[in-house]
Amino acid sequence: MPFPALDAVDPLNLEALLTDEERAVRDTVRQYLDAKVEPHIADWFESGELPGLPELARAFGKMGLLGMHLEGYGCAGMSARAYGIACRELEATDSGLRSFVSVQGSLAMFALHRFGSEEQKREWLPRMAEGSAIGCFGLTEPDHGSDPAAMTTRARRDGDDWVLDGRKMWITNGSVAAVAVVWARTEDGVRGFVVPTDTPGFSAPVIKHKMSLRASVTSELVLDAVRLPASARLPEARGVGAPLTCLNEARYGIVWGVTGAARSAWRSARDYALEREQFGRPIAGFQLTQQKLVDMALELHKATLTALHLSALKDSPAGVHPAQISFGKLNNVREAIEICRTARTILGANGISLEYPVIRHANNLESVLTYEGTSEMHTLALGQALTGHAAFR
Repeated sequence: MPFPALDAVDPLNLEALLTDEERAVRDTVRQYLDAKVEPHIADWFESGELPGLPELARAFGKMGLLGMHLEGYGCAGMSARAYGIACRELEATDSGLRSFVSVQGSLAMFALHRFGSEEQKREWLPRMAEGSAIGCFGLTEPDHGSDPAAMTTRARRDGDDWVLDGRKMWITNGSVAAVAVVWARTEDGVRGFVVPTDTPGFSAPVIKHKMSLRASVTSELVLDAVRLPASARLPEARGVGAPLTCLNEARYGIVWGVTGAARSAWRSARDYALEREQFGRPIAGFQLTQQKLVDMALELHKATLTALHLSALKDSPAGVHPAQISFGKLNNVREAIEICRTARTILGANGISLEYPVIRHANNLESVLTYEGTSEMHTLALGQALTGHAAFR
C-alpha cells in the first residue's frame, strides 16, 4: 500500500484538522496581508511606523477580526480556534499587526464586553468592531509591570465624578486610540475606567527608539487630573483579577500568533537552504543544515499542536485554566524565538537583512517574550499550579 503524500511545509498535515470555516478565515486574512501589507512591512519596520493604521483597522473590522471571539454588538462571535488561526496569519506577517488586533479585541473590547455597562458596550463596541474607533488598555506602569497590584495610578471621588492621576507605559495603540480602558487604584481597590482620549488632562506621547515591534504604535499614557463622570467606571470590574482576566485573553492570542512568526522564519530558512549553494551544492544537502531544519520543524509543529489543544479547551464548556494559557505562552514564545535564531544562522549574513523576515520576527519576539507576562512570571504561575506553593514573594 503506498504511503500518503507528505507536504514538506506541513509534514504532520495539521491543516487537515481545520474546518472549512477556519480555512476560509486563514485564507481571507492571508490574501489580504499578502496583497496589502507584505510588500511594505519591512519598510514600515525600518522606518519605525505603521502608516495607514485607520485604513488597516477598518479592513480588519470588515474581515471580522476585531473582537472576533466576542458575541453581539457587531462582533463576529466566532470560535476561539478561528480567532487563533487569524492571529497566526497576522503574526506571520508581523507581530505588530497581531498586537494591534489583540489589544483592540482581547484587551480593550473584551474588558468592555465582560465588565462594562450596557451603555458603555453600546457606545463603544460596535465602532471598535468595525475599526472606526481604536482602543487601548492602560495597565502597565513605568515602575509596575509584573506586579500590577502595586500600581500607583489613582482614581478619587470628587462629588459624582472620578478624577484620575497617573502614568501608564508601553501601551499599544495609545496615541491613536479613541478610548482607553485605564486601571486605577481607588479606596475600594483596583477599578477600571472608560476614558475617551479627548478628555482634558489625557495625553499619549509616542515611545520611540524601539528596536522591536517597530511597525506598531507604542505610547505612554499620562493622566493629569482627568475628570470622568460616574458612568465611566466599569461596573463589573472589581480588583486586580479583572485586568488579569483580560490579559489571559490576550495571552491566548499570543500562543497562536507566535507560531505564525516561527512558521515564516522556518519556511524562509528552508527556501533559502534549497537555493543557496556552497561547495558545489545547495546547503540543504548538508547534515548540519538538515538537523537545524528538522529541529525547527519539530518545535514549530509541537507549538501548533499546543495551540490547537488549548483552543479546544477554550471552546469547551469547561473552558481553559490560566495556568494552561501560561503553559502555551511560555513554551510557544520560547520555541518561536529559538526557531528564528536558528533560521538566522542558515541565512548567514543575509539573516540580518530586512530583505528576509527572519531578523524582524526575532526582534519582535523579544517584546512578545516579556509582554502579557514575562517568561519568569509564567514559570512561577506554572510552578504554583504544579506544586501548590506560590513563589512570587
